[in-house]
Amino acid sequence: MKPSSPKQVGQIINEMIAATGQTDTYYAQRACYVWADVVGPTINRLTARRYVERDTLHVFITSAPLKNELLYLTDTLIAKINEAVGRNVINKIVIH
Repeated sequence: MKPSSPKQVGQIINEMIAATGQTDTYYAQRACYVWADVVGPTINRLTARRYVERDTLHVFITSAPLKNELLYLTDTLIAKINEAVGRNVINKIVIH
């Protein structure tokens, strides 16, 4: 058996995700994860739940005034989330 060069853990994980065909699911879950980094700790504390369905990020906010403010920022949030993920995963954000 021919010895192979060592690989980084991240590279091994990416290969396994690609081999199982779950790349889209991985990036969708990553978009949920980076929400906290994009909006910051204050808004994240008021986020009750978030999930991705197809190309839409659904976010449940517990503060009505904050919901209204975030509605005006959806285009900016989409751009920042996609930039943080590294690919165009989210096309729409629905704030509940």
